[in-house]
Amino acid sequence: MATGIPENAISERAQHFLKVLIERYIREGHPVGSRTLAKDAGLDLSPATIRNVMADLEDLGFVASPHTSAGRVPTVTGYRMFVDSLLSLKPLDQKLLRQVQQQLDIHEPPADLVDSASRLLSSLTHLAGVVMVPKHNQVKVKQIEFVPLSDVRVLTVIVTSTGEVFNRIIETSRVFSRSELEQLSNYITIHYAGHDLEGIRSLVLREMRETKRNLDELMVQALEVASAAFASSDDTTSDQGDFVVAGQTNLMDFDELAQMDSLRSLFNAFTEKQEILHLLDRSLEADGVQIFIGEESGYVTLKDCSVITSPYQIDSDVVGVLGVIGPTRMPYDRVIPIVDITAKLLGSALASR
Repeated sequence: MATGIPENAISERAQHFLKVLIERYIREGHPVGSRTLAKDAGLDLSPATIRNVMADLEDLGFVASPHTSAGRVPTVTGYRMFVDSLLSLKPLDQKLLRQVQQQLDIHEPPADLVDSASRLLSSLTHLAGVVMVPKHNQVKVKQIEFVPLSDVRVLTVIVTSTGEVFNRIIETSRVFSRSELEQLSNYITIHYAGHDLEGIRSLVLREMRETKRNLDELMVQALEVASAAFASSDDTTSDQGDFVVAGQTNLMDFDELAQMDSLRSLFNAFTEKQEILHLLDRSLEADGVQIFIGEESGYVTLKDCSVITSPYQIDSDVVGVLGVIGPTRMPYDRVIPIVDITAKLLGSALASR
């Protein structure tokens, strides 16, 4: 998310003024004039000097002058410089850290943990909190069981490392007794537990293709049943993605987002989900916190918003992403650490189940 303009393109003094201007604008949401800037900057400079520095920043695209005011506001480029080079993050105090830990109770079901994390993000930041539901294809399988139903119909029970249980009914090539299905369950669990669903599919198909001639009858049947159980077309194991959101109404408190058209577009995005899901998907492979400012998201709906995300992991495997959505003038120094620690603690809570 680089600005395209190197940090050394502007002087240290200009960087200081940019930092002060953005911090004031984040706090108050009003264009910042030269007189206010001079007072906040704590430097003994003439108004003319300050105006010249501001003019240079405007020429470089870091700030802009609204038509209705003599003051200036940050641009996306200005925010990017601020976030990448000028921001000092605030460490979480112990009281807040304990609050996060207490609200992510490891005894809750996974779905409740995800919901708790979204509400926690919203309450701590006063923005909209979003948490991607763990991607089932990337969650490791802990146990597989087969239960006979009638004739060739068998119930498949898949238990994941997060404690979730998925069921599906498959049809086998012949009738299996309960004891035979127990043998198949044990074989598949021993050989494939610890892999994610996508990995199991690949392993099963490869072994069927490469080693079928050398397998005994039990192994052949186990592979055939496993192939049916983990078929990618299955609704219970497909991974279209989903997320939960909390605190959308917090966005109404910001003037720049409170226009009816903007709110309608934002709330439609939360309802239809596709744009936000695509943005979260882009963060799945990221290393740590990602920040999308304004049009950097690639979506017109989010042009006046910033999105801060962080992936969460189970046993070192990324299974989802969480984050917050708010105005571009959000308090990045406070929000970034909250998103980061919530991601770490959610992953830890899910892994502890």
